[in-house]
Amino acid sequence: MPRPELHDSLGLNGRRILITRSADRARPLASLLGSLGATPLVLPLIDFERAEDQTSLDDAFDRLATGEFDWLVISSVTTVRVLLAKAARLGKSLADLVPAGTKVATIGPSSRDVLESVGLTVALAPAEIQSAEGLLAVWEAGLVRVLLPQADIAAPGLREGLAAKGAEVATVVAYRTVDYPARTGRTLEAELPAAVVTSETELAPILTPADALTALGAGTVDAMVAASPSAARRIAKVFPSLGACRLIAIGRPTAAEAARLGLTVAATAKEPTPDGIVAALESVFANEGKPQ
Repeated sequence: MPRPELHDSLGLNGRRILITRSADRARPLASLLGSLGATPLVLPLIDFERAEDQTSLDDAFDRLATGEFDWLVISSVTTVRVLLAKAARLGKSLADLVPAGTKVATIGPSSRDVLESVGLTVALAPAEIQSAEGLLAVWEAGLVRVLLPQADIAAPGLREGLAAKGAEVATVVAYRTVDYPARTGRTLEAELPAAVVTSETELAPILTPADALTALGAGTVDAMVAASPSAARRIAKVFPSLGACRLIAIGRPTAAEAARLGLTVAATAKEPTPDGIVAALESVFANEGKPQ
Protein backbone atom coordinates (compact mmCIF):
# COMPACT_ATOMS: atom_id res chain seq x y z
CA MET A 1 0.00 0.00 0.00
CA PRO A 2 1.20 3.56 -0.64
CA ARG A 3 2.79 5.11 2.42
CA PRO A 4 2.61 8.91 2.73
CA GLU A 5 5.20 8.90 5.53
CA LEU A 6 7.84 7.87 2.98
CA HIS A 7 7.54 11.21 1.20
CA ASP A 8 8.19 14.89 1.80
CA SER A 9 4.79 16.41 1.06
CA LEU A 10 6.30 19.89 0.59
CA GLY A 11 7.49 18.94 -2.88
CA LEU A 12 3.99 18.14 -4.15
CA ASN A 13 1.79 20.42 -2.06
CA GLY A 14 -0.49 22.35 -4.41
CA ARG A 15 0.68 20.57 -7.55
CA ARG A 16 -1.89 19.41 -10.12
CA ILE A 17 -0.96 15.97 -11.43
CA LEU A 18 -2.64 14.34 -14.42
CA ILE A 19 -2.76 10.53 -14.34
CA THR A 20 -3.32 8.87 -17.71
CA ARG A 21 -5.15 5.81 -16.42
CA SER A 22 -8.71 4.66 -15.98
CA ALA A 23 -10.36 5.77 -12.73
CA ASP A 24 -10.10 2.36 -11.07
CA ARG A 25 -6.41 1.92 -11.88
CA ALA A 26 -5.62 5.54 -10.92
CA ARG A 27 -7.12 5.40 -7.41
CA PRO A 28 -4.07 4.20 -5.42
CA LEU A 29 -1.82 6.89 -6.92
CA ALA A 30 -4.55 9.54 -6.67
CA SER A 31 -5.07 8.67 -3.00
CA LEU A 32 -1.37 9.02 -2.22
CA LEU A 33 -1.06 12.29 -4.14
CA GLY A 34 -4.06 13.71 -2.32
CA SER A 35 -2.58 12.78 1.06
CA LEU A 36 0.54 14.75 0.13
CA GLY A 37 -1.36 17.93 -0.74
CA ALA A 38 -1.38 17.50 -4.51
CA THR A 39 -4.50 17.63 -6.69
CA PRO A 40 -4.79 14.46 -8.78
CA LEU A 41 -6.65 14.54 -12.09
CA VAL A 42 -7.55 11.47 -14.14
CA LEU A 43 -7.39 11.28 -17.93
CA PRO A 44 -8.22 7.83 -19.35
CA LEU A 45 -6.47 7.55 -22.73
CA ILE A 46 -6.47 3.81 -23.37
CA ASP A 47 -8.88 1.02 -22.61
CA PHE A 48 -9.04 -2.74 -23.08
CA GLU A 49 -11.39 -5.08 -24.93
CA ARG A 50 -11.80 -8.82 -25.08
CA ALA A 51 -9.62 -10.60 -27.62
CA GLU A 52 -11.23 -11.16 -31.00
CA ASP A 53 -10.09 -14.80 -31.09
CA GLN A 54 -11.73 -16.26 -28.01
CA THR A 55 -11.33 -19.83 -29.32
CA SER A 56 -7.52 -19.66 -29.19
CA LEU A 57 -7.65 -18.01 -25.77
CA ASP A 58 -10.00 -20.66 -24.37
CA ASP A 59 -7.82 -23.41 -25.84
CA ALA A 60 -4.72 -21.94 -24.18
CA PHE A 61 -6.44 -21.76 -20.80
CA ASP A 62 -7.79 -25.30 -21.19
CA ARG A 63 -4.23 -26.49 -21.82
CA LEU A 64 -3.12 -24.54 -18.75
CA ALA A 65 -5.77 -26.23 -16.59
CA THR A 66 -4.65 -29.72 -17.70
CA GLY A 67 -1.06 -29.07 -16.61
CA GLU A 68 0.54 -28.68 -20.02
CA PHE A 69 2.67 -25.71 -18.96
CA ASP A 70 5.48 -25.48 -16.41
CA TRP A 71 5.12 -21.70 -16.10
CA LEU A 72 2.40 -19.09 -16.48
CA VAL A 73 3.92 -15.65 -17.07
CA ILE A 74 1.69 -12.66 -16.28
CA SER A 75 2.97 -9.38 -17.69
CA SER A 76 0.14 -7.03 -16.63
CA VAL A 77 -2.76 -6.57 -14.25
CA THR A 78 -5.06 -6.51 -17.28
CA THR A 79 -4.06 -10.10 -18.06
CA VAL A 80 -5.14 -10.99 -14.52
CA ARG A 81 -8.59 -9.57 -15.29
CA VAL A 82 -8.82 -11.85 -18.34
CA LEU A 83 -7.85 -14.86 -16.23
CA LEU A 84 -10.41 -13.93 -13.57
CA ALA A 85 -13.14 -13.68 -16.21
CA LYS A 86 -12.19 -17.05 -17.67
CA ALA A 87 -12.29 -18.69 -14.23
CA ALA A 88 -15.65 -17.06 -13.43
CA ARG A 89 -17.20 -18.40 -16.64
CA LEU A 90 -16.13 -21.88 -15.59
CA GLY A 91 -17.50 -21.39 -12.10
CA LYS A 92 -14.00 -21.67 -10.61
CA SER A 93 -11.53 -19.52 -8.78
CA LEU A 94 -8.32 -18.40 -10.45
CA ALA A 95 -6.39 -20.67 -8.10
CA ASP A 96 -8.41 -23.60 -9.48
CA LEU A 97 -7.54 -22.66 -13.06
CA VAL A 98 -3.77 -22.88 -12.47
CA PRO A 99 -2.58 -26.40 -11.51
CA ALA A 100 -0.39 -26.83 -8.44
CA GLY A 101 2.51 -27.95 -10.62
CA THR A 102 2.48 -24.78 -12.74
CA LYS A 103 4.64 -21.94 -11.43
CA VAL A 104 3.59 -18.32 -11.83
CA ALA A 105 5.91 -15.45 -12.75
CA THR A 106 5.09 -11.77 -13.09
CA ILE A 107 6.92 -8.50 -13.67
CA GLY A 108 5.34 -5.95 -11.34
CA PRO A 109 4.14 -5.52 -7.76
CA SER A 110 0.53 -4.77 -8.71
CA SER A 111 0.21 -8.04 -10.61
CA ARG A 112 1.88 -9.89 -7.78
CA ASP A 113 -0.44 -8.35 -5.18
CA VAL A 114 -3.60 -9.21 -7.04
CA LEU A 115 -2.46 -12.74 -7.93
CA GLU A 116 -1.60 -13.48 -4.32
CA SER A 117 -4.87 -11.95 -3.14
CA VAL A 118 -6.80 -14.59 -5.13
CA GLY A 119 -4.76 -17.50 -3.80
CA LEU A 120 -1.93 -17.91 -6.29
CA THR A 121 1.71 -18.11 -5.21
CA VAL A 122 4.09 -16.05 -7.33
CA ALA A 123 7.26 -18.08 -7.71
CA LEU A 124 9.31 -15.48 -9.59
CA ALA A 125 9.25 -11.69 -9.90
CA PRO A 126 12.10 -9.22 -10.37
CA ALA A 127 13.06 -7.20 -7.31
CA GLU A 128 15.11 -4.53 -9.07
CA ILE A 129 13.96 -3.74 -12.62
CA GLN A 130 10.23 -4.42 -12.57
CA SER A 131 9.68 -5.02 -16.26
CA ALA A 132 10.04 -7.72 -18.90
CA GLU A 133 13.77 -6.95 -18.92
CA GLY A 134 13.92 -7.46 -15.17
CA LEU A 135 12.11 -10.79 -15.32
CA LEU A 136 14.45 -12.07 -18.02
CA ALA A 137 17.42 -11.09 -15.86
CA VAL A 138 16.29 -13.45 -13.07
CA TRP A 139 14.90 -16.22 -15.29
CA GLU A 140 16.99 -19.40 -15.21
CA ALA A 141 17.87 -20.96 -18.55
CA GLY A 142 16.42 -24.36 -19.29
CA LEU A 143 13.82 -26.26 -21.28
CA VAL A 144 10.42 -25.40 -19.79
CA ARG A 145 6.97 -24.91 -21.26
CA VAL A 146 5.62 -21.39 -20.80
CA LEU A 147 2.18 -19.88 -21.41
CA LEU A 148 2.42 -16.16 -22.07
CA PRO A 149 -0.95 -14.39 -22.50
CA GLN A 150 -0.43 -10.79 -23.64
CA ALA A 151 -1.98 -7.73 -25.24
CA ASP A 152 -2.38 -7.63 -28.99
CA ILE A 153 0.27 -4.90 -29.18
CA ALA A 154 2.76 -6.53 -26.79
CA ALA A 155 6.39 -6.08 -27.78
CA PRO A 156 8.16 -9.35 -28.70
CA GLY A 157 11.01 -8.84 -26.23
CA LEU A 158 9.65 -11.01 -23.40
CA ARG A 159 8.70 -13.90 -25.67
CA GLU A 160 11.99 -13.78 -27.54
CA GLY A 161 13.98 -13.46 -24.32
CA LEU A 162 12.32 -16.50 -22.76
CA ALA A 163 12.87 -18.50 -25.95
CA ALA A 164 16.53 -17.46 -25.99
CA LYS A 165 16.86 -19.03 -22.53
CA GLY A 166 15.52 -22.34 -23.78
CA ALA A 167 11.81 -22.02 -23.01
CA GLU A 168 9.09 -23.30 -25.30
CA VAL A 169 6.78 -20.29 -25.29
CA ALA A 170 3.12 -20.43 -26.27
CA THR A 171 1.78 -16.91 -26.72
CA VAL A 172 -1.87 -15.98 -27.01
CA VAL A 173 -3.65 -12.63 -27.35
CA ALA A 174 -5.52 -12.15 -24.08
CA TYR A 175 -6.95 -8.69 -24.77
CA ARG A 176 -6.88 -5.74 -27.18
CA THR A 177 -5.58 -2.28 -26.33
CA VAL A 178 -7.83 0.44 -27.75
CA ASP A 179 -8.38 4.16 -27.45
CA TYR A 180 -10.61 5.05 -24.51
CA PRO A 181 -13.44 4.18 -24.18
CA ALA A 182 -13.80 0.53 -25.17
CA ARG A 183 -16.80 -0.45 -27.26
CA THR A 184 -19.99 -1.36 -25.44
CA GLY A 185 -20.18 -5.09 -25.00
CA ARG A 186 -16.43 -5.59 -25.56
CA THR A 187 -15.08 -4.34 -22.24
CA LEU A 188 -13.32 -6.61 -19.77
CA GLU A 189 -15.93 -7.52 -17.19
CA ALA A 190 -13.92 -8.93 -14.29
CA GLU A 191 -13.38 -6.55 -11.39
CA LEU A 192 -9.96 -6.26 -9.80
CA PRO A 193 -9.66 -7.31 -6.14
CA ALA A 194 -9.12 -4.79 -3.37
CA ALA A 195 -5.35 -5.37 -3.55
CA VAL A 196 -5.32 -3.10 -6.60
CA VAL A 197 -8.57 -1.13 -6.40
CA THR A 198 -9.73 0.53 -3.22
CA SER A 199 -13.38 0.61 -2.21
CA GLU A 200 -13.36 4.37 -1.84
CA THR A 201 -15.44 6.67 -4.01
CA GLU A 202 -13.79 8.57 -6.85
CA LEU A 203 -10.74 10.41 -5.56
CA ALA A 204 -10.05 12.64 -8.55
CA PRO A 205 -11.88 14.53 -11.29
CA ILE A 206 -12.03 12.65 -14.59
CA LEU A 207 -11.08 14.79 -17.58
CA THR A 208 -11.72 14.43 -21.29
CA PRO A 209 -8.88 15.06 -23.77
CA ALA A 210 -10.52 18.42 -24.54
CA ASP A 211 -10.50 19.31 -20.83
CA ALA A 212 -6.83 18.35 -20.60
CA LEU A 213 -5.94 20.39 -23.70
CA THR A 214 -7.56 23.45 -22.14
CA ALA A 215 -5.75 22.92 -18.84
CA LEU A 216 -2.40 22.43 -20.56
CA GLY A 217 -2.94 25.56 -22.61
CA ALA A 218 -3.71 27.50 -19.45
CA GLY A 219 -0.59 26.11 -17.73
CA THR A 220 -2.60 24.66 -14.84
CA VAL A 221 -1.20 21.12 -15.01
CA ASP A 222 2.19 20.67 -13.35
CA ALA A 223 2.90 17.09 -14.38
CA MET A 224 1.44 14.26 -16.43
CA VAL A 225 2.06 10.59 -15.60
CA ALA A 226 2.45 8.33 -18.63
CA ALA A 227 1.26 4.99 -17.29
CA SER A 228 2.35 2.75 -20.18
CA PRO A 229 4.05 2.85 -23.60
CA SER A 230 0.61 2.85 -25.23
CA ALA A 231 -0.39 5.83 -23.08
CA ALA A 232 2.78 7.62 -24.24
CA ARG A 233 1.71 7.04 -27.83
CA ARG A 234 -1.73 8.49 -27.13
CA ILE A 235 -0.19 11.50 -25.36
CA ALA A 236 1.96 12.22 -28.40
CA LYS A 237 -1.07 11.90 -30.67
CA VAL A 238 -3.58 13.91 -28.62
CA PHE A 239 -1.40 16.74 -27.29
CA PRO A 240 0.65 18.80 -29.78
CA SER A 241 2.56 20.32 -26.88
CA LEU A 242 2.77 19.75 -23.15
CA GLY A 243 3.98 23.28 -22.54
CA ALA A 244 5.46 23.62 -19.04
CA CYS A 245 3.86 20.36 -17.90
CA ARG A 246 6.47 17.74 -16.93
CA LEU A 247 6.07 14.21 -18.24
CA ILE A 248 6.73 11.42 -15.72
CA ALA A 249 7.18 7.89 -17.06
CA ILE A 250 5.99 4.94 -14.98
CA GLY A 251 9.04 2.89 -15.97
CA ARG A 252 11.89 2.48 -18.43
CA PRO A 253 9.84 0.97 -21.31
CA THR A 254 7.41 3.89 -21.11
CA ALA A 255 10.27 6.40 -20.94
CA ALA A 256 11.93 4.82 -23.98
CA GLU A 257 8.71 4.96 -25.99
CA ALA A 258 8.10 8.56 -24.98
CA ALA A 259 11.63 9.53 -26.03
CA ARG A 260 11.18 7.73 -29.36
CA LEU A 261 8.10 9.87 -29.96
CA GLY A 262 10.00 13.07 -29.21
CA LEU A 263 8.48 13.66 -25.79
CA THR A 264 10.72 15.04 -23.06
CA VAL A 265 10.66 12.87 -19.95
CA ALA A 266 11.33 14.85 -16.78
CA ALA A 267 11.72 11.77 -14.56
CA THR A 268 11.23 8.01 -14.63
CA ALA A 269 9.86 6.02 -11.70
CA LYS A 270 12.35 3.45 -10.45
CA GLU A 271 9.39 1.24 -9.45
CA PRO A 272 6.00 1.15 -11.23
CA THR A 273 4.14 1.76 -7.97
CA PRO A 274 2.42 4.80 -6.42
CA ASP A 275 5.43 5.29 -4.12
CA GLY A 276 7.81 5.02 -7.06
CA ILE A 277 5.85 7.51 -9.16
CA VAL A 278 5.57 9.97 -6.27
CA ALA A 279 9.33 9.70 -5.68
CA ALA A 280 9.89 10.58 -9.35
CA LEU A 281 7.55 13.56 -9.06
CA GLU A 282 9.33 14.73 -5.91
CA SER A 283 12.67 14.53 -7.68
CA VAL A 284 11.31 17.08 -10.17
CA PHE A 285 9.57 19.45 -7.75
CA ALA A 286 11.60 19.16 -4.54
CA ASN A 287 13.85 22.11 -5.28
CA GLU A 288 11.20 24.40 -6.74
CA GLY A 289 9.04 26.87 -4.93
CA LYS A 290 5.37 26.35 -4.25
CA PRO A 291 3.09 26.74 -7.28
CA GLN A 292 1.24 30.00 -7.62
